[in-house]
Amino acid sequence: MAGKRDKKGSGSGIVIRREEIVEGGHHGGAWKVAYADFVTAMMAFFLLMWLLNATTEEQRRGLADYFSPANLMSHASSGTGEPFGGHTPFDKGEMVSDRGAVQVVQGAQPVVERTKDGNDRVITDYHPSYTGDGVGQKPAAEDLAAEDLAAEDGAARMAGSAAQRQAADQPASPAGQPDGAADRRYQTPAEQEAERERLEKAAFEQAAQQIRDAVRSDPALAVLAKQLAIDMTPEGLRIQIMDEVKLPMFPTGSSAPNERARLLLQKIVPVLLKLSQPISIAGHTDAAPFPGPDRTNWELSAERANATRRLLVDDGLPESRIRSVTGLADREPLLPNDPLAAANRRIAILVLRQMPQAAAPEAPAATAGTQPAGP
Repeated sequence: MAGKRDKKGSGSGIVIRREEIVEGGHHGGAWKVAYADFVTAMMAFFLLMWLLNATTEEQRRGLADYFSPANLMSHASSGTGEPFGGHTPFDKGEMVSDRGAVQVVQGAQPVVERTKDGNDRVITDYHPSYTGDGVGQKPAAEDLAAEDLAAEDGAARMAGSAAQRQAADQPASPAGQPDGAADRRYQTPAEQEAERERLEKAAFEQAAQQIRDAVRSDPALAVLAKQLAIDMTPEGLRIQIMDEVKLPMFPTGSSAPNERARLLLQKIVPVLLKLSQPISIAGHTDAAPFPGPDRTNWELSAERANATRRLLVDDGLPESRIRSVTGLADREPLLPNDPLAAANRRIAILVLRQMPQAAAPEAPAATAGTQPAGP
């Protein structure tokens, strides 16, 4: 028994070593992925906010069309061509090209074939010349009409955006200028001249109507309305004050206007002050010879024209507006067929055009084109 104990006691021992591992190394990078996703989302959000602020409605519509799902059955699927329908974030709705905005057009109906049993439908590959009946045909009329409408809509949007940009770039018209005066720098010389003639004609027509209304509204001058003729000539607006047999504007052989002529000229001056064009005054007489060897109808017509000038200036017309004062005697009768008629004795006040028109051929009768102030 003792021998056995000694044998067990002398046996080799078993050593167990236990090492404690400290968790201080790498823990993984899952949080970095989440953080990167967050930063990416924030960047996309701020980019979206910037695009909403920096683009126009037209550009945003083009952006939406660009990223919309393509229609496989349409000739004009979105996502082709330039992005934003030809726009950039820095222009004001202007189209870079003239092809119109990107449009998504409803395509033609897909080709449908029936199986032999008549129940199932098979959608075959689409081809413009194939409509399902096995015979090559042109595209359907409604499809072509839809494409034409899309092209017209794109052109209209292009023209509208260009007009808006031009209107935004133009400065506001200064006070006192007619509408559209600021657009003249975008017009050609021919267009500017046509616009100037149109405005001048409108001003002359308004002045003529104001003179007629002023004479008709005055009881003391209403009877003289038929002795006032206003018409448009190639040189400008002509106002003629004529004599009548029993209602002369100047005493016979005299250059001093009577009271009726003075009142009539006083009604004309306020209207002339609204215009800025120069004025020419001409005196006319009939063909009756002037009595006496010392004076002729030349002196009489010139003196009456000059007397009219004095009255206009005394009533407030600036002297600088007077371009010329002329006596024409009986050389330009109003009634050529009746050289002794009282209407040939007259005063013609001509408001000259800034740009005279080409002279039109005169009618045989000098009265053609005149319009009395009376009814």
